[in-house]
Amino acid sequence: MKVVLAGGSGNVGAILIRHFLAKSDEIVVLSRSKREIARVRVVRWDGSNPGDWCSEFEGADVVINLAGRSVNCRYNKSNLEQMMDSRVDSTRIIGEAISKCKLPPKLWLQASTATIYAHRFDAANDEFTGIFGGDEPDAPPKWNASIEIAKAWERAFFEVETPRTRKVAMRSSMTMSADKGSVFDVLYKLAKKGVGGRLGDGKQFVSWIHEVDFARALDFLIANEEFEGAINICSPNPLPQGEFVRILRSAAGRKFSLPTPRWLVEIGCFLMKTESELVLKSRRVIPTRLLEAGFEFQFPIWESACQDLAARFNTSTM
Repeated sequence: MKVVLAGGSGNVGAILIRHFLAKSDEIVVLSRSKREIARVRVVRWDGSNPGDWCSEFEGADVVINLAGRSVNCRYNKSNLEQMMDSRVDSTRIIGEAISKCKLPPKLWLQASTATIYAHRFDAANDEFTGIFGGDEPDAPPKWNASIEIAKAWERAFFEVETPRTRKVAMRSSMTMSADKGSVFDVLYKLAKKGVGGRLGDGKQFVSWIHEVDFARALDFLIANEEFEGAINICSPNPLPQGEFVRILRSAAGRKFSLPTPRWLVEIGCFLMKTESELVLKSRRVIPTRLLEAGFEFQFPIWESACQDLAARFNTSTM
């Protein structure tokens, strides 16, 4: 199988490269920099203009677009523009390239985000009854910026007509892996240092997925041709942040960490040049479409997922 991976330089890209190489698939990575990746062909692109990279789509089995500026930043005007443009522009130009193919890819898997859903506690958001975010009464107005970017991202994806290419928008949650620089790497190290406590009141839900299940979910989407449209890719068991970090601390061998009140979270995020929305927004999302289609999670529960990741992390750092 030929896989073309756009924006594959981040943590999720590394997970997928490792996964598809293990199956001896051909992988082409579209990258802004000419870097070398073992057993992978890297082709230059700028994410916004057509070029020689377009020919890589001819006859490809699947195109996976992960391109987009990191959201781990302050939501100032410049960063928000970069977050928006990098997502929308790359999506549109990939759509244009696919539409001009003589033998277009069979499937286009497009990154999206569970952040598109509302900050809520009363019920979980799924693909059928989920509520999109924006102007929730208990959410700061600044949080709406990431919602608008998510909506524009999907809009750009679904507006492109690719009649011979199946399209799936992957509304994924935090993908947990033991890789250096991953979300789990950051959280686990904080827990080991004794600073992985409750944030705010700790009631906000955390949606997550183990890297094994993320890659397996993509295999499932590739194999099952009835899947089109938006799909939530996350564990079926989101949990409150207070419980999430309690399990994380246990895996890290820490019995207690001081809680961080909301006002101190805001100060800490400012100093770390990031946004509180990433840790205080309640992301209560479940993957109903995957479950109804019979997908079985290997790590549906955070406790077992966390223990597996911690064991692998500790082994890799020994």
